[in-house]
Amino acid sequence: MSSQPPQPSEPPPARQPEAVALSIRGLAKRFGSKIAVNGINLDVPTGSFYGLVGPNGAGKTTTLSMATGLLRPDFGQALVHGVDVWKNPLQAKKLLGILPDGVRLFDRLTGEQLVTYAGLLRGMDRDVVSGRVQDLLRALDLAGDAGTLVVDYSAGMTKKIALASALIHAPRLLVLDEPFESVDPVSAANIRDILKSYVNSGGSVIVSSHVMDLVQRMCDHVAVIAAGTVLAAGTVDEVRGNGSLEDRFVELVGGRSTAEGLSWLRNS
Repeated sequence: MSSQPPQPSEPPPARQPEAVALSIRGLAKRFGSKIAVNGINLDVPTGSFYGLVGPNGAGKTTTLSMATGLLRPDFGQALVHGVDVWKNPLQAKKLLGILPDGVRLFDRLTGEQLVTYAGLLRGMDRDVVSGRVQDLLRALDLAGDAGTLVVDYSAGMTKKIALASALIHAPRLLVLDEPFESVDPVSAANIRDILKSYVNSGGSVIVSSHVMDLVQRMCDHVAVIAAGTVLAAGTVDEVRGNGSLEDRFVELVGGRSTAEGLSWLRNS
C-alpha cells in the first residue's frame, strides 16, 4: 500500500438527495503512516438494504464512523438525505440510528432504562418513549430481561439492546456494524424481519458484515471494500455476476492461501 497521504480530489457529483439516503464523497483517513480509507465515493439509495463487505482492516468501520459523525475525516464529505454530517451534525444525527463496532453502553442501567434514556436523549415525549420501549423489548425478545442490568447481559443481548436504542427514534437511515455478531440464530431471524419491515416502509439500512451468505440473502445492494478503496459496488446481482458473492469477493480481494505445507495434518 502506498505511504503517500490521501489527497483531496474532485469527486463525482452526488446524486439528488431525495434518491440517496447516504452519499459519501472523497472520504479519506490515515492513522500515522497507514492509509485506512483512501478517498471513497459511495451512494446508498433510499429504501435499500445495503451491505458493506471487506476483509479485516479493509476500512469498513472507519468509513462508517466518518460517515456517521463518530470520526472526523481528513478529507471528504458525507451527506445523510442531503444533510452534511460534519457541517450540520445535529440535524444529520436526527436522521440516523447507529450501531457502532464495539459498542459502549451505559451498562449500569437496566435494559429498559437504557432504551428509555436513548429516547429521552433524542427529545422524545416520555409517553411515546415508554410505548416504543415496550414494543422494542418484545420484538427483540428482551422483555423478560428488561429489569436486568446491561452489564449482566450476554454479548448477543447487549447487541440487541444497542439495536433497540438505535431504533427508538424511528430514524430514516440505520447504520449497523456487524449487527448479527454473537446473536443466536432465532434472534438473528427476528432482527432480519424487523429490518426488512423497516426497509419496506421506506427506511434505509447499511450493514457491515463478514458473512457473505447473509449479505447475499438479505441485501439488495453491496459494496466490496479492501485497502480503503471500493473495488465494486451496485446491486448484489451486478456485483456477484454469475457466481456467488463469496466467490466474487475472493476474486476481487485476493490473498487466498492453500494448505500446502500442512501435509503433517493429514491422517492417511
